[in-house]
Amino acid sequence: MRDMLIRRLGILSALSGVLSLVLLAVAVWGFRAGGWPWPRAYDLAGWAVWAALGGVIMALAGLVVWLRLRTGGAGAVLLGLILSLPVAGLGAAFDIAARTTPPINDISTDTDDPPVFWFTATPSDYPAQNAAPQRAAYPDVRPLELPVSADEAFAAALALVEERGWEVLSADPAESQIEAIAKSRLFGFEDEVATRVTETDTGTRIDMRSRSRLGQIDRGANARRIEAFLSELETRTPN
Repeated sequence: MRDMLIRRLGILSALSGVLSLVLLAVAVWGFRAGGWPWPRAYDLAGWAVWAALGGVIMALAGLVVWLRLRTGGAGAVLLGLILSLPVAGLGAAFDIAARTTPPINDISTDTDDPPVFWFTATPSDYPAQNAAPQRAAYPDVRPLELPVSADEAFAAALALVEERGWEVLSADPAESQIEAIAKSRLFGFEDEVATRVTETDTGTRIDMRSRSRLGQIDRGANARRIEAFLSELETRTPN
């Protein structure tokens, strides 16, 4: 009887885990290929997370019972935990990021004279009210100084943009700016990225601006993109 309880908890946990994976897959497909509006896809992804959390809770309950009784059924419980954890972990990571990052979605290395988008679908200025919370949350988002010519820096930046698979909207050296679209890995949400190259007395200064097209928060994604891009660009440029 007790073995049956553990197995039932394991089976229910596994079913919840499978359901969470299916719901998340449908949400991603709906946005990427089905033309769904992003709130609908996000709502379905939210249900996937709830299903996964239910699976984790049932699996943990089954493990508690198994540890007390040391009977059969542990395999089913572990399977349910394995199937539920991916989506549950993803949901937890999203929630933690939303709670620990400022509610902004437009980040710039230069908040006094930020790059201006000219070729995106909705050109707009960097919100001045973003400057203070951005500096407090992302102190490492700052311009990159390189001891190379503007032409060399521009070519290196463009090569890295193309290598990352971003969609280039504009890359005219005469304008000293590259504009591109970067997509998130899971849903393919589009973020707009501008990379500005400015000649200085000692070489070149690289500024970047990255903003999300959808939603009011980015969970730190734009800041991470800028930091990662400039860090890699620096390692590729001779000192």
